[in-house]
Amino acid sequence: MSELTVEVVHVVAPDELDEYDLDPALRERADGRYLLVGRKGGSPSLGERVWAFLRRSPIEAVTLVADEGAEEGEELTVEAAETDTPGVYEVR
Repeated sequence: MSELTVEVVHVVAPDELDEYDLDPALRERADGRYLLVGRKGGSPSLGERVWAFLRRSPIEAVTLVADEGAEEGEELTVEAAETDTPGVYEVR
């Protein structure tokens, strides 16, 4: 388990899961829970964005499976465990 800081970009509520074409494993894991899609590391500053562009190092996107929702644009720091699906973490 590790601590992740994420800027939430998109939220999928439990009652909206069927509206998305989700990987079956992710759909099963998310059943009755929220999917929070965000930028790993939080909201990058302008300097961080420029530096990432110059290094050709993209900002990493992650998906959190959580019991509680969040607002788009909110920055969260959570304890999460990586799942078998790359880029998907389960919030503890």
